[in-house]
Amino acid sequence: MTMVFADTFYWVAVFQPNSSWREPAKRARESLGNVRLLTTDEVLNEFLAAMSKHGEHYRREAVREVRAILADPNVTIVPQSHVSFLRGVDLYGKRLDKEYSLTDCISMNAMREKSVTKVLTHDHHFAQEGFEVLIASEQKTD
Repeated sequence: MTMVFADTFYWVAVFQPNSSWREPAKRARESLGNVRLLTTDEVLNEFLAAMSKHGEHYRREAVREVRAILADPNVTIVPQSHVSFLRGVDLYGKRLDKEYSLTDCISMNAMREKSVTKVLTHDHHFAQEGFEVLIASEQKTD
């Protein structure tokens, strides 16, 4: 089965009901048909961090969402490890001219390791590394 990476941008977009990116993200996912999603512990960490500023209700719902993702048999989650951290730091250090986050670097490494070329995101950093960004630039970012 084909595997597609799900970046933090995707998880935030489909989670937040008022996000202007929600529908483009859902359409991008639906257009893929029957695929397996790949993500990382670091991406889920970043998702929870993004939701932390929205108050108790969002935090509670974000925890439920992450638990649902963890239990979803159609989502493969690459576990966080010291090795993945160090490899992420290596890529980060090789791309000093870019604005990649460490989570982006860890995600890109996971994608390469699993031979995944498509990513549910709008983040142009992935395109800079040669990956296919699947959420179209239909509107401004939130």
